[in-house]
Amino acid sequence: MADEFEQAAAAFGARGALLGLDLGEKTIGVASCDADRRVATPVLTIRRTRFTAEAEELAKLAADRKAVGFVLGLPRNMDGTEGPRAQSTRAFARNLARTITLPVALWDERLSTAAMERSLIAIDTSRAKRASKIDESAATFILQGAIDRLTRSKPPEQE
Repeated sequence: MADEFEQAAAAFGARGALLGLDLGEKTIGVASCDADRRVATPVLTIRRTRFTAEAEELAKLAADRKAVGFVLGLPRNMDGTEGPRAQSTRAFARNLARTITLPVALWDERLSTAAMERSLIAIDTSRAKRASKIDESAATFILQGAIDRLTRSKPPEQE
């Protein structure tokens, strides 16, 4: 997975904001990071309707935030294999890349939602508030992992 991610992420260039996406059946969690790719922050949750509407909203967010690419969480099974959700995510990524002329990199998202749920519970967030924030929090977790990886793999002269 690392090679696949780094190859796709090379198209992002050295700087520029990124949007992180946690693709669910009913919602898409969205996060963004600063142009220096240091900190990912939650943005919003998009209610899933049809791809065209979702792509339009993502294109507007990308333009507003001057994003240079997308990091899309890839839901792999714990053993690393890919099931129907991963195939659906890959199809969404292909369609998004065709619709919006920004590169899309897939990031292994195993346990991202579970990790964010535990974090929100740990800070005593109510069940209702957790439900409304979990997708964008998972997107933040996905994006932060990706930008941390990009920072670690950057040659010293680019830092």
